[in-house]
Amino acid sequence: MTNSFADFAKAKMFFVIGSNMTEAHPVAATFLKNAVRNGAYLIVSDPRYTKLAEMADIHVPINVGSDIAYMNGLMHVLITENLYARSYVESCCTGFEELKAKVMEYPPERAAQIAGISVELLQRVARQLAAISPAMLIYTLGITEHTCGVNNVLSTANLQMLLGNVGFECGGVNPLRGQNNVQGACDMGALPNVFPGYQRVIDEAARAKFEAAWGVEKLPDKNGLMMPQMMDGLVDGKVKLFYVFGENLANSEPDIHHVEHCLESAEFLVCQDIFPTETTRFADVIFPAAAWSENDGTFTNSERRVNRVRTASQPPGQAKPNWWIFKELAKRLGQDWGSNSAQEIWDNEISHLAPALVGVKYSRIEGDGLQWPVPNCDHPGTCTLHKDGCFTCGQGRFTPVDWTPPAEVPDQEYPFVLSTGRRLTHYHTRTQTGRCLGLDEIMGEETADISPPDAMRLKIKHGDQVKVRSRRGEVKVRAKVTPEVPPGMVWMAFHFREGCANWLTNPVYDPVSQTAEYKACAVHLEKA
Repeated sequence: MTNSFADFAKAKMFFVIGSNMTEAHPVAATFLKNAVRNGAYLIVSDPRYTKLAEMADIHVPINVGSDIAYMNGLMHVLITENLYARSYVESCCTGFEELKAKVMEYPPERAAQIAGISVELLQRVARQLAAISPAMLIYTLGITEHTCGVNNVLSTANLQMLLGNVGFECGGVNPLRGQNNVQGACDMGALPNVFPGYQRVIDEAARAKFEAAWGVEKLPDKNGLMMPQMMDGLVDGKVKLFYVFGENLANSEPDIHHVEHCLESAEFLVCQDIFPTETTRFADVIFPAAAWSENDGTFTNSERRVNRVRTASQPPGQAKPNWWIFKELAKRLGQDWGSNSAQEIWDNEISHLAPALVGVKYSRIEGDGLQWPVPNCDHPGTCTLHKDGCFTCGQGRFTPVDWTPPAEVPDQEYPFVLSTGRRLTHYHTRTQTGRCLGLDEIMGEETADISPPDAMRLKIKHGDQVKVRSRRGEVKVRAKVTPEVPPGMVWMAFHFREGCANWLTNPVYDPVSQTAEYKACAVHLEKA
């Protein structure tokens, strides 16, 4: 997030796109709902009429995968009606003429047709965005989990810069991260192209710095493999050892049949987790890890805030803190790492090696934590990035992007769009929530959410068993007939093993981020 959760209470306007906050991020959604009740204006752009959409001043039911065309259409209106922040754009941004040329290809008539909405609604949204400033743009996986996910994100940045909303309190581009500590994992270098603090692997100076710090020679000078290449590498033998740390790939990755084939093909598979999962079934070795409440350390949340985590209870049996497992494994590989606690790892290593975290020390995050960048120990942390339009790279860069449809669209054989997401009752693949009887009583199985018109046409009643089939597999689940879902869509989650949406989802990926297109594939629906 460029901004902070504290901004929510003061915000005048929220533009939420591709985010079902009330179920996927209920705490953050509470901040937003409180603000709306206190008078903030809310625009929700989502194919479904979610609980958040019920609260919205404007709900825009755009088609799945039409986000870029929709936002280009909004920017077309802002530019042609001279509603954009001209002085901000001229002084703080570059590439405006290129952006203008691209969005001129998306007049309201074309953009609205692709998005499946009226021209009048598109124009109304654009004019409302220009009328209230600043506005907070919020997105989640509904933007990123597409084959055009990176371009979707660039579109959100283009829109907010065009409105002059980046660099100010209660504005900005604010992605809510999909899992706990995803932000922290990325900050620590759990990506194939960067060291801790987003220092590039291909940069010679960065490599030299980490070689000296870690006492090693010749760190790799090329980016590592992304998830799809790693999985395919298990099959063709290019990847010999696969180490899965705190992830249940056999339920969370698209096309489970293919995933299981990859895991079965692994020459040697190590899992490190707190419970047995669908993925640990394939493991040669399982390291039992301590859970978050049995650990001492830090998490970094969506707003870049580094928070302390303290041990509430001792880990059971042979379970150990994750850092301890890694250190002991390294020792057996001939490396003697000096730090002997989470605090020593942070204070003696991380804060010395990552420029944005130099000023973050355990002694400074005993209370409410700190938001990076914190360049020195006197710095209070950064609530708002690119303050007053002064971008880290100098000027904000507009990046024109074209709309592309999902990789798989409905046809005669598979006439429905399947879109997937999360439900409030359970979390991810139920590794933890599936062991809570109370939550299973609230929701004990997956459903296929369909619209009343589709249910009537197919003679399906609420609670009937239905079969949902894609080119990759099929599942049998109960139908949930709900006005939340538009005609032509089936909506499912991936929490339950037997009814998991990922038996059906399409293993195609954004070419840059390699994020899978969980949000769109073609399916057939019938009464079982």
